[in-house]
Amino acid sequence: MTNPIVQIKKLNKTIKGKQLIKDVSLDFYPGQITGFLGPNGAGKTTTIRMMTGLMHPTSGEVIINGISLQKDFEKAIAHVGVIVENPEMYKYMTGYKNLQHFARMHNVPKSRIDEVVAQVGLQNRIHEKVRTYSLGMRQRLGLAQAMLHNPKFLILDEPTNGLDPAGIREFRMYLRKIAEEDNVAIVVSSHLLSEIELMVDRVAVIQNGEIIDMRELTAQTVEEFYVEVGQPEAFETLIGERGRRDKGGYIVTITRDSVPTLVRDMTAASIDLYTIQPVTKGLEEQFLEMTGGGAIDAIR
Repeated sequence: MTNPIVQIKKLNKTIKGKQLIKDVSLDFYPGQITGFLGPNGAGKTTTIRMMTGLMHPTSGEVIINGISLQKDFEKAIAHVGVIVENPEMYKYMTGYKNLQHFARMHNVPKSRIDEVVAQVGLQNRIHEKVRTYSLGMRQRLGLAQAMLHNPKFLILDEPTNGLDPAGIREFRMYLRKIAEEDNVAIVVSSHLLSEIELMVDRVAVIQNGEIIDMRELTAQTVEEFYVEVGQPEAFETLIGERGRRDKGGYIVTITRDSVPTLVRDMTAASIDLYTIQPVTKGLEEQFLEMTGGGAIDAIR
């Protein structure tokens, strides 16, 4: 993997004698989308505030694109874009005028405005007033605004809040496009764990101020398979203690590489195979296991 865009090094935060954040260390990589999850009061908001310079850590450091946020705030924060729920826009102005307004703050050329408009698919509506936009279009305009200054790091809090399924899927598509085309490191939080599961490459879970789990969602090794067969007694003899009954079939614990061998053994034993499919735990089930059943919360 390439070098991280953002490095969080042993962040600690103590307020009124209470330690809220304990040695949190995280790396965020270009082109990768990370979900940041945790129960209520776990420390997500405090961590995010320290990552954006809104709160000073008691100890530790945030490095953004090689620049210390604590030592050179302006240079470091120039590489960060943020979207918090529904972005605030001037509704009486066109989408383009809104982007022009924000572009002047960062000395962004017109060509860059045109680039981000195309990137989020708003070319046909960008010169219409924002008050005529759907919520999904306003979210895409907010994404364009956050990307105007070519940030290396993008933080999204509840980016799909209020969107219908089509709008969520559309936003997810544009987010993936930005991560891959602009090589941006993205952190996203949402109450919709089913959407997080489709949107991100990995998840970081924080609880009681500590990172308790970091896992790649695209690289999990499936070791349980659901199997339906025609000769259950012969199949039970074949798999022995590797399997257990489940509904109308069996859950078999084997590695993925062992599946072809199992199928060949079943054929040799004249066992009819009707179904074989991996059993994967959804992100919600994984989250509850990691946190002991703690309620999910967004960045708060």
